[in-house]
This record gives sequence, structure tokens and C-alpha cells, in this order.
Amino acid sequence: AAQGGINAAKNYQNDGDSVYRLFYDTIKGGDYRAREANVYRLAEVSGNIIDQCVAQGVPFAREYGGLLDNRSFGGAQVSRTFYAKGQTGQQLLLGAYSAMSRQIAKGTVKLFPRREMLDVVIIDGRARGIIVRNLVTGKIERYSAHAVVVATGGYGNTYFLSTNAMASNGSAAIQIYKKVAYFANPSFVQIHPTCIPVHGDYQSKLTLMSESLRNDGRIWVPKRKEDAEAIRAGKLKPTDLKEEDRDYYLERRYPAFGNLVPRDVASRAAKERCDAGYGVGNTGLAVYLDFSEAISRLGINVIKERYGNLFQMYEKIVDDNPYETPMMIYPAIHYTMGGIWVDYELQTSVKGLFCIGEANFSDHGANRLGASALMQGLADGYFVLPYTIQNYLSDQIQVPRFSIDMPEFEASEKSINDRIKQIMNIKGKRSVDSIHRELGLLMWEYVGMSRNREGLQIALDKIKEVRKEFWTNVYVPGDEYDFNTELAKALRLADFIEIGDLITRDALMREESCGGHFREEYQTPDGEAKRNDEEFSFVSCWKFNGEGEEPTLLKEPLNYEFVQRQQRNYKE
Repeated sequence: AAQGGINAAKNYQNDGDSVYRLFYDTIKGGDYRAREANVYRLAEVSGNIIDQCVAQGVPFAREYGGLLDNRSFGGAQVSRTFYAKGQTGQQLLLGAYSAMSRQIAKGTVKLFPRREMLDVVIIDGRARGIIVRNLVTGKIERYSAHAVVVATGGYGNTYFLSTNAMASNGSAAIQIYKKVAYFANPSFVQIHPTCIPVHGDYQSKLTLMSESLRNDGRIWVPKRKEDAEAIRAGKLKPTDLKEEDRDYYLERRYPAFGNLVPRDVASRAAKERCDAGYGVGNTGLAVYLDFSEAISRLGINVIKERYGNLFQMYEKIVDDNPYETPMMIYPAIHYTMGGIWVDYELQTSVKGLFCIGEANFSDHGANRLGASALMQGLADGYFVLPYTIQNYLSDQIQVPRFSIDMPEFEASEKSINDRIKQIMNIKGKRSVDSIHRELGLLMWEYVGMSRNREGLQIALDKIKEVRKEFWTNVYVPGDEYDFNTELAKALRLADFIEIGDLITRDALMREESCGGHFREEYQTPDGEAKRNDEEFSFVSCWKFNGEGEEPTLLKEPLNYEFVQRQQRNYKE
């Protein structure tokens, strides 16, 4: 779950925050590639989220006088982030679960745990149900409904190594895409600047270090390559370097925002320093996040109170005390701004099929600001969808629910069973994880932080090879009608391969640099992202044309009435 906090325009710190300022910061942070109306609505309801969560009992941090506390996150010069130590997402989940459990006890909600959606059933052009696989028994189940809401998160695990939960996947999104729901801006993938670096060839997950750490931590590398080389060789410790020998490169390059520049800017800056030979750690793919100055200024107890659980997690993983030695961090895949296309009411291009949270594309443009993921997820779930879905259900609720014995349900279940049997019968020599890792490595190399035409074309060819390898040489042990985690992973990997293809196609088409999408051919003289508003100020919507066919690109123009597009500047 998200660690650092949730944004809301309440202006508790009396520092000039407002609904408009949150709206503007989000549009600017997304590099002017978000839909204006959706973002303004998000900013409008942000304050209600905090009131809702406090009423649920979420233990937000408070100041000495008992008022809710705030801190700053990247891309903002005000303190608007509400937090619960370094466990904000977890505490918000507990609040939501408690509220849902109350409804379950009252009988108004029925819960079906440990199930994964594998298809949506369309009848007469409307979503009328879903097909799921019971992850415990392996059985395929059918459910009919008046409407379907997809709230399944992002597709960051396409890259194999990410900060996402291991089971997080894009299967629901890619399956509804195949039912003519458009996939929007798939190349807009966020890379988080503060993650624990890769430390082994067989690692299966990366660990996030919250962006909140950039409030008090200072990011630096050695000024001299000789010092960086000595640190990498184990001949020098970071604490041995004097202040004048340290390059606080974010503070140097972006004096107005310093260490709190947006994530895409901070990530590219870290990559540039490491590529130039100033990186630290065994691999040279790390920079320092240093709290020595904050500890001297505030005292160790204040830092423990703010970030204690994060420091403890870091020490357990790295076996290094961050109170005494600077943390080592490096960018990693974290979030996806792209997703299923939705209209203002969060309905996809299929009637009755709604998509909310990270699974849709609507609010973050080409780069999400820190602490805005929780804001969007709870805004959509608590304050937007409950109203917009009523517009659809006002007449559809009168329609009797369709029987799960209808031909459309039969055909959908048959296609899923055929797919499962095909995978189980391959009986190849490669494990699911080995093929997934191969896909992830090529995606990170060619479609990661820095992209170019040649690399993207190579990636498209290599993805075809991975697809062929999967469908001819994967081995899934066990029984299809049983608890089988390898089969679940194989089904997800088949979808990740298709998502990887979409990400790469979109990145190749978008000949500009904006937010998290950075094309080496399109940058300013000082290495910043260079947008092309004349040709690419649109939402790219990809339409599925059938297995083996290339998707069709549709475009939704982005028009701005309340903000003026300009080149992002975090230096002044």
C-alpha cells in the first residue's frame, strides 16, 4: 500500500493552498497531458476524503495541539499531504475494510474473496456480468450484474521488478480492452525515484522508500568520480566525505523545489548521475538519501516519529542503519498513469462497464504527483462513482438480471477454459517466472526511464519472441482445477506480454518527451523533457482489432481553458 500520504486542498497550514492550486499542480505535474475537467473535480472532492477517513477512524498524524498535520510532497510548494506515519495506504485500507465489513454484516454487500476476473460478459452492447477463476479451488465461476466496476490497479508488474504487490496485475484491464474498451496512454508509466536498489539477479520484487523521506532527506552523490569509484570498491564510506565533496544535485539543478521535484524529474536526474559514473553501491546504480542534517536539526526522536517504520524496513532489507549511514536509493517502476479510457462519469466505451482508480487513465497525465494515487482512488470510489453510476442504473436497474446460462456466458467461459487448457498442455521447459523476467528486463532496458526509436523497435521485435516462447515453451505444473499459483501467474504473464506490446507501440508513436515518457530524441539542451503540443496534445486510445492484428489508434484532443500550457520549470 502507498506509504507517504494523501493530498487534499484544505489549507490547514495557511500557506496559500486551494482547490485551484491543487488542480494546477496536478495538471502541471502531469506535463499537461491530463483531462482538465476530471482533475478539477478530483481537487474539489479531495477535502471530503479526509473528512470521510477521519470519520472512519483513520489515525492521521496530528500536531501537538491535536490538529491534523501535513507535509510536502514532490511537485508542490505547499504542505497538503495528510499522513499516518509511513503507513498511510495501509491505514486507509483498514478504514475502508472496516466500513465494508459493516455493510457485509448488515447484508447489503456480499464478498467473494480470492477470485480473479478473467473476462467481462457483453450482452447487446452492455456489460452484464463477469467470469472469474476461484484462486483456491481453480473453478471458473459466472456472475451476472446490472453494471461492472473494474478497480484492479495498474500494470507496473509488466516490468517484472516493481514496487507493486506480487499479485498486482493488468489482466482485468487487458481483458476488457479486448471487449472494445479503449486502452489509453499505456506508455505513461511512473518510475519512483526512491526505492531500494536491485541487489540480486534472482530478486522478484523491489521495495519502495516513501517519497515523504524527501521532506527531510537530502539526495547526493560524490562530486568526484574517484570518490564514487572508491565507494563502489568498498575503500571509502559515504560518511568519510566532507560536505564540500558532496553534490546535492537536485538542490543544485532545481533550487526552487530542491529535493521535492516531481518523480519523473528526480528519477531522470538520478539516472543521469549514475550513467555519468557518479553512482554508488556495488553496481553504481544508486544515489544517497541522507538524513544527517535533519537529525542534527530536529533530533533523532523526531525523525523516528516521522519515518521510524520506513527506517526499520530499510535496515531489515539492507542490513545498514540509516540513522548513521545514508540510505542508498535508485528509481524503480511504481505506478501506471495510463489505463482504460473512461469518460467524465468514469464509464468506459462499453456501456455499463466502469473503471476507477489506477486502472483508468483520467487524472494524472504523463506523471503522477506523490500522494495523489490515494487521492484519486478514494475520490473515485467514495465521491464520484456512487453518483455517476446512478445515472446509468436509473433505468437499467429495472431490467431483470440476465441468466448466467445465456449463450454469452457460455461462450465466455468456454474461451477461458480453452485458454487454460492451451497453457497447461504446452508442457515446455521454461518456468513462468523465467519468461516474465525476460520480458521485464527487455522492457526496462528499451522502454524504461529513457527511450528512443531504435530501442523501441528492438523491443517490439523482442516482445514477439517472448510471446512465441511463452506459447510454445512454458511449463505450468499441477492441475488446472486446483490451487495453482503457477497457472495464475501464467495467465497474468500472457496478459503482461500484450500490455508490454501496447506500452511499446504507444511510446514509439508519441514522438515527444512528457512526464514519465522520455524520448532521447526530444529533450531541451539541458536534458529536460521537450513536449510537442502541436502534434501530441491528445489522449492516445488504442482499440483492439483481434488476436494477431495491430490495434487502431484513436485520439481524444486535450483542450485547456483554465490553465495555460507551458514548459515545466522547477528551477525558479
